[in-house]
Amino acid sequence: MLQLKPVSFSDASTYIKEVHRHHKPPQGWKFGISVVNEEEEMVGVVAVGRPVSRHRDDGITAEVTRNCTDGSKNAASCLYGAAWRAAKAMGYRRIITYTLDSEPGTSLRAAGWRRLGVSLGGSWSKPSRKRTDKHPLGGKIVWGIGDFADWTQQHAQNI
Repeated sequence: MLQLKPVSFSDASTYIKEVHRHHKPPQGWKFGISVVNEEEEMVGVVAVGRPVSRHRDDGITAEVTRNCTDGSKNAASCLYGAAWRAAKAMGYRRIITYTLDSEPGTSLRAAGWRRLGVSLGGSWSKPSRKRTDKHPLGGKIVWGIGDFADWTQQHAQNI
């Protein structure tokens, strides 16, 4: 039986460093949630923050920036569901996240999220703003849950 627990940024970051397949911990966050097993061992964390894309940072949209588990059954979907419930309780109208285009999104679907579109991916590095890419650069699937009725055509085009 899984149980949700609060988690500090420091503890979540340590867990993500040790377990996540292709990302380091996020730079910051609004909140995080952990999930523990019957033995009270942490088996996953979710980090929620502002949308990374400035086009989506409208004050009412949150973003799951990391969902990291050890593979325990239902842990990822439990965390996605909890992230949405917490964000909604805080006044957010919707929450989004991205998966690699090679990932099926099973946990997101199980938590009631829907596929919104495709992002082409790419590098954050630009001639005017050099970055060292340490993340996968391929296409991503954009997922969301909540109220998307007022998302403008610009949001759809910037996915």
